[in-house]
Amino acid sequence: MRCKHTCNSAEHFSRRGFLQGVTGGALGMAGFRNMVSAEGAQQLASSQKQVVVFWMSGGVSQLETWDPKPATDTGGPFQTIPTSVPGVHISELLPYTAQQMHHLALVRSINTNNNDHAKGDYMMQTGYRQTPGFEYPFLGSAFSSLLAPEESPLPHYLVLQTQGDYGNDSAFPLESSFLGPQHAPVSLRGGKPPTNLARPLQMPATSELRRRQLRAKLGQRFSLGRPSDDVEVYNASFEQAAAMMNHREMFDFEKFSAKDLERYGTHPFARHCLIARKLLENGITFVKIRHTDYDSHSENFNFHLEQLGEWDRPFATFVGDLAERGMLEQTLIIVMCEFGRTPKINVRMGRDHWGTAWSIALGGCGIQPGAVVGKTNANGTAVVDREVDSGHLFHTFYRAVGLDPTEDFVHEGRPFHRTDPKASAIQEILA
Repeated sequence: MRCKHTCNSAEHFSRRGFLQGVTGGALGMAGFRNMVSAEGAQQLASSQKQVVVFWMSGGVSQLETWDPKPATDTGGPFQTIPTSVPGVHISELLPYTAQQMHHLALVRSINTNNNDHAKGDYMMQTGYRQTPGFEYPFLGSAFSSLLAPEESPLPHYLVLQTQGDYGNDSAFPLESSFLGPQHAPVSLRGGKPPTNLARPLQMPATSELRRRQLRAKLGQRFSLGRPSDDVEVYNASFEQAAAMMNHREMFDFEKFSAKDLERYGTHPFARHCLIARKLLENGITFVKIRHTDYDSHSENFNFHLEQLGEWDRPFATFVGDLAERGMLEQTLIIVMCEFGRTPKINVRMGRDHWGTAWSIALGGCGIQPGAVVGKTNANGTAVVDREVDSGHLFHTFYRAVGLDPTEDFVHEGRPFHRTDPKASAIQEILA
């Protein structure tokens, strides 16, 4: 089924849950080494850098969020409200987030010069424009390879999305590119844990152990004389499956307190925010939460009123919880999408695709709290100060978590830039 308010882009059709099948099959197997204790997971969570991305799929409107223009020909019906940062105002549709703005920062001057969903998605998740014949790794896969503790066989990159999300699961294995499938995302749909986490009731623990030992021996024998990344990844997949089975309590999403559910809400996105908090507490490196679908070519204002009404309180509560728990110091929060919406309001009371002048929010690890960088003109049609693109953003993301964006990935002896060498970090927003 297709969302009727969106464009007819192929990105808005349901896709087969590719990784769900892969993960489900793998989890029926057994692994053997490098199990992570609960205490170890807590220690990892307190020391490693982590990232959570709120992906506003379809292109959320900057004019109804971070860069409102009330009382102009493009402004629409909503007003601005003050935030916890003196002098900084955002849309009245985000009253809870406004109270957490002292933990966040804004970039209001993005120009990616792109109005295509697939190209914009790629650009904002890799930092590059698409290049024929070559795929750069997505941010989640890149940070999975660079930030995740090597001793942890748990998945490093998880995506939370609803059952009805039109995200392209079949493209997930491509996100890791040359970094390998161990850094591809694992999808958790509908707030449910991965399938087959528990040992079958009819299988005794001793039988399971013998199966693990046999598989380990066969795997070691097969790898003799066959040193390859593929063999290592294949063996690692069993270890990851076993680790997830041994730590299935990490994926028990039914034990949130009544108080937490009251503060966040009980709808799917609220539960995803709670799940993301739990995953970060257990040492997961990168979590992406998809909230769809902001492609509001018609009824833009009614749609944003509803969607942001659902998004605002859980997001703000999540930010506040990380701050209270001392987790913002090591957790980078990014709120972004593939592009913004047109300042011009169309005949269907909608806004179309707009990559010329739009905004994102970020905060936490390495980010200057309350900073606002860049400016658009009076009616939001163009950037007039500190124009940046996805390359600048990626340099900034890397710097925020303590990584050097100018270093290279090396694949089969060939160097590949982590980030666009023509860009640089947005220093004004870095702590």
